[in-house]
Amino acid sequence: MEHIVTVQDAVTAFEPWMEPTDAELDAIDAEMPVIRAEMELLDAQIIVIDRTPCELDERRIRRARRRVLAAHRAHLNGTNGQTGGAA
Repeated sequence: MEHIVTVQDAVTAFEPWMEPTDAELDAIDAEMPVIRAEMELLDAQIIVIDRTPCELDERRIRRARRRVLAAHRAHLNGTNGQTGGAA
């Protein structure tokens, strides 16, 4: 007879020590513009997955690619999409 036991990871999946730290949350917040831009690109690519892209679709994909590159550049430069100087 086999005993049915719980999986320890499933039982302790919501323990307080498994929550993300403040530093990890800050890193996610800093990378959100990149994540959003990549999601827009993926959405544009999914739209044309089962059809031939028209001119509008091609423009949408090009714009989304440019946004991804701009978001990556801003993230690496540490600007996070902020423009200009002090307000």
